[in-house]
Amino acid sequence: MTFELLAAAGEAAPQNSFGFMEAMEQGGIIAWSILTVLVIMSVGSFYILFTKLFEQRKVMSQYKNVRTQFWKANTLKEGATKLEKNSAWRQLVDDAITAEDQHTKMTDKLEAHDWMHGSLQRSEDTINARLAGGLPFLATVGATAPFVGLLGTVIGIYRALINIGIAGSASIDKVAGPVGEALIMTAIGLLVAVPAVFAYNWLQGRNRRIAEMLHAFSTDLLANISSNGTVKPTFLTATSTQAAGKAARTAPAAATTTTTTTVKK
Repeated sequence: MTFELLAAAGEAAPQNSFGFMEAMEQGGIIAWSILTVLVIMSVGSFYILFTKLFEQRKVMSQYKNVRTQFWKANTLKEGATKLEKNSAWRQLVDDAITAEDQHTKMTDKLEAHDWMHGSLQRSEDTINARLAGGLPFLATVGATAPFVGLLGTVIGIYRALINIGIAGSASIDKVAGPVGEALIMTAIGLLVAVPAVFAYNWLQGRNRRIAEMLHAFSTDLLANISSNGTVKPTFLTATSTQAAGKAARTAPAAATTTTTTTVKK
């Protein structure tokens, strides 16, 4: 009889489930609102990461065409036709050609050089600004996401204290939901912030590399225009590297001769 009463009491005991959805449901609209904000931050961060990465890779891959095809042309206008339209490199060349047409109106040679240099610098700044678009969002997410999660944490702890005060005891079924919600918000805030910070630093480093490439190309364009097409950069391509290496290996063998002297007695 005693065992039957204990079994009946066990079956009648309330079954509490402590999971993610249960914790969010106990948090109500505030918890769901904070979670929605964090999800938007995370989706926006990954969207910017992949779009900017694709844009950077495209600019870097186009630079290979600049090195191998553009400078083989006789004029800048001819070389511009070998570059992709709406590319960063094509924009620099087009701006350089426009500045070259306009600088002939300058009566002072120094003013003409400054005009050419300033025009190319403005073109570089425009391209760099376009590549940096979206990165402030990543910085904002990395800086604020932990605090948004902390807001959910504070609200969860506050609700746990209210439940303890109402119940008069700190039973696990009264505080597990709010505390679980608080811990979940803290974890989600960190999961959103850490990838955003890594993405921001990585993309910033790649943008600095592209800025260096753009500045070098702009300097080469200015030198080419100032010298009437005489000055051009020389790039050692893979084919020429192999040819140079082969020549270096065969040259000593070809240059080495064996002489034999015969001494007559």
